[in-house]
This record gives sequence, structure tokens and C-alpha cells, in this order.
Amino acid sequence: MTEPTVVDIVLSLESSEDEAAQKKALGRKLKVSPKRIKSLRLVKHSLDARRPAIRVQLRFEVGIDCPLPPEPAPEIYLPKLDPSAKTVIIVGSGPAGLFAALRSLQNGWKPIIVERGKDASARRYDLAPILRKGTVIEDSNYCFGEGGAGTFSDGKLYTRATKRGPVRDVYETLVAHGAPARILVDAHPHIGSNLLPNVVKAMRQSVIDAGGEVRFGTKMTGLIRNGERLAGLVVAREGSESELLGDAVILATGHSARDVYQLLDEKNLLLERKPFAVGVRIEHPQPLIDSIQYHYERGLERPRLLPAARYSLATKIEDRGVHSFCMCPGGFIVPAATENDEVVVNGMSLSKRDSPFSNSGLVVTVEPEDTNSFAAEHGVLSGIAYQKNLEQTAKQAGGGGQVAPGQGLLDFLGRRESSSLPPTSYKPGLRSSRIDELLPDSVSSRMRAGLKRFGKQMKGYVTEESLLIGFETRTSSPVRIPREKDSLRHPDCANLIPCGEGAGFAGGIVSAALDGLRCADALEGL
Repeated sequence: MTEPTVVDIVLSLESSEDEAAQKKALGRKLKVSPKRIKSLRLVKHSLDARRPAIRVQLRFEVGIDCPLPPEPAPEIYLPKLDPSAKTVIIVGSGPAGLFAALRSLQNGWKPIIVERGKDASARRYDLAPILRKGTVIEDSNYCFGEGGAGTFSDGKLYTRATKRGPVRDVYETLVAHGAPARILVDAHPHIGSNLLPNVVKAMRQSVIDAGGEVRFGTKMTGLIRNGERLAGLVVAREGSESELLGDAVILATGHSARDVYQLLDEKNLLLERKPFAVGVRIEHPQPLIDSIQYHYERGLERPRLLPAARYSLATKIEDRGVHSFCMCPGGFIVPAATENDEVVVNGMSLSKRDSPFSNSGLVVTVEPEDTNSFAAEHGVLSGIAYQKNLEQTAKQAGGGGQVAPGQGLLDFLGRRESSSLPPTSYKPGLRSSRIDELLPDSVSSRMRAGLKRFGKQMKGYVTEESLLIGFETRTSSPVRIPREKDSLRHPDCANLIPCGEGAGFAGGIVSAALDGLRCADALEGL
């Protein structure tokens, strides 16, 4: 079969969805009459909004003189599991854990996923108390439960981790489980927090149908050692503990399972401090960001073909990075605490991204030496203590529940309390606070300098409509669970494979999924 012709073209925004204009541009590029183009299939779509005249970059497969063959829908094949298959216990049902489970099945291993939280449907109900009453259900919240922290925090899939593995395979697996096929085309794909729960539920069902197991409400509380290997885990469910035996363990617990780090440290398994970042959520009206990024006068309506505008900002101040993180156009700020003595904020967007607000993390890099004041008491977990101190500070400043400290951006720069705060999407509410003083000076001063630079890069970004909300602390784990370069096994335990964001080897849904695939492949030979 002849391979389809692949062609890149650039069109104006107005003509980008006009098939006649597409064929005309393709014919010009291919030097053929547009009438010879019998069919075309979009394979890549991206916007170039660097200038007022916005352009759309399109890549098509083109059928010349004959139609393109039908494109099969993505699907996943899982072979029948052999009754004598080895067992891998996978701790955590986030993207790393779920993709590790699917690949384990493909490789002939039986996965047993243990997840401290609830399934995605039950988990949704557990978000109501934190939003309405400020009460955290500590094992079922925005961080813990089926799908991990990504399930209810936007579902952005864009990654720079293209060298780590087959990104396309990750996207196709998600589409095979119900994600919109558009993620295969968009340069910055996004699923949305309203659609992701059904996707992860479908992935769980694939694991079960193929012979794997998924156990919710099951927390890892101990290790069963057999010399330099693990014989299994001690797990707690409904108040009682039991042993769960297996041939290997993939640890994919995410960045907020602090008790797991504590357990490993108590068992004298090697851990390492690593850089992370802390800061705030910065919120703007989405129409303001649209007008800045799309170069039109504020007050005009965003053109129908343009999505809610996003941005990415980064600089370096005094040897520390200052950058935007997990930007959520048309999104909401949500409470992401995992214990009731803390306030943590994060961002999310629904699939339509139609909230009137835009938000992003605005964070400053924290190096291990910046946490040394906590090291005498907490050792290798000093970064966690640093995070926790900030989260408890936010709790005290908020005054109760999940009320968060807030400060107008101009007041933050001017080092004064805000007499009033701009409107916000954060449902638990805000209390005017001196965020500039609550943050460590090493963070606050760099953030102040970074914001001034960003205000010059994005005219209008620094305005009285800008709001800072504290604190964004869970950008990544401050701890790395080390592993050998080739085998991916922990250096102190021959069949323990640290995996994903919680182990310090990923930084988002796609990179975590890719790491899950790698870790499952590393089971070979165990």
C-alpha cells in the first residue's frame, strides 16, 4: 500500500477550517490541482499567535487521485494471562501505575494495583467536603484516589519528554479508553477534569478484564523483606492489616504520599534530596490573558476559532528558576491539601476551558541546601518539612477550613496588605494576607523580581486584576527514590522499582505514563 503524502501548510485563522482553502494550499505545495486531492486527514494542529495576524499550522495526510484508506481507531490488545504468571504489586493508580499495569499485562505479568484512595466515581463525592466545609478526607481528595492527582487537575498532556519513550502510544492508549481523538492532533493536547475520570475508569476495567486486580482503600503500611528482596507488602484496609505477597513491587505513589517516604526512611532504604519549587497560584480574568496573547484590545470578544489563551513564563533570578507552572486557561483554583492542618492550592480546567478565570502556578526553585534548616530534625526529608511548614503557615493565615491567604499582585510588589481582593474561582474563599511576608524571603524576593520581568514580557500581566493565592507547594517531590540506571531497581532492594513523579522521575501525566511503561518493561529478568 502506498504511504500517504504528508504535507505541512500555514493558513490564516479565518481560513484554517475551510476545506477549499486547505485543498488550495495543499495543491500549491504539492504542485497539483486541488481537484486531484480526493481526501485529507488532519494529523497536527497548532497556533502561531506571536503576531496580531494569527496563523494556523496544519499537517495533513493527503490522498491524491484516490481516497486515503480508513484509519483504524486506537485500541489496546492485552493477551490472556497465564495462570502461572508472576505477580507485580503496583502501589498507586495514577498514570504511572495504570500504564505500568497495562504494560505488565502485555508482558505476561499479573498486576495488583493497591490504591489508598477511592475509585474515581466515589472520589468525586469526597471533594464536596473540602470545597464546601474545608474538611479534607485524608485518603480521598484532589491528590489521592483513582487516576492520581491528574484526574481532577486539568489533564494537560503536553510534554517535552519525547526522548523518554513513545508519546504517541500514550495518547493512543488514552483515546482507546475514551479520551477525545483530538489529543492525537493538537500541539498542546488537553482532556479536561470532567472527562478524565471516565478514561481512568475504563483503563481500570481493561486491567481487570485482562486478569489484573485493583484494590481501592488499600494503603501500603509496611515492607516484607527477604534479604535484599521484597517478598511483598503490609497493607491496611478498613482498619486491619494483612500481607500481600508478590514477585516485584513498582512504587508509583505520586508526590504527596509523604508517609511512604517516611516508611522507606525508617527501613533504611536509600533516599535522596532533590530540587523542587514552591510559590503561589496567580489568577487573572481569562479575557485579559486572551487580549494579551492574541494581540487585541481588551473588551473585544475572543474569535470563535481561538481557544482560551495560555502562557508560559520562565526566568532565572539569583541562580534560582522562577516560572509559571501547570497553567490552566479557562480554569479554577482548587484546594489540594491532603491533611487537615494545611492549605495547598492547585489548578484545573474542564474540557471546554470556559471559566472566566485563568490561573497558573508561579513558583521559585528550591534547592536541597535551601532546606538545611529542617535537616537536623528531618534529615533527607527536609524538603517535605519545608513544604509542610509553608502549608501550615497558609492554614494559619487563612484562619480556618480551606480558606487561603490572598494578596493582590500590585500589593505583593508594593509589600502591603490588600484592602480588597479581586474576584476568584477559589470556592473555599480567601483572606487578605501578606503573602510577601508569609513566603520565605528567598522565595518572595525572587518572585517579586521575576514578576517584574514577566510584566515587561506580557504587557498587562501585572495589573490590579491579578491575584496571588497561597500556596502552591506540590509541584514535584522534594525526595528522589533512587534506582539503578539500566535495571531501574532500587540499589538496596533487587525487586523494588521506584516509578513516576513520586519517585522523582516524572513531572506530569505523560512523563509519568512513559515511566510506568519503562518500569513494567524492567520487570523482565526478575
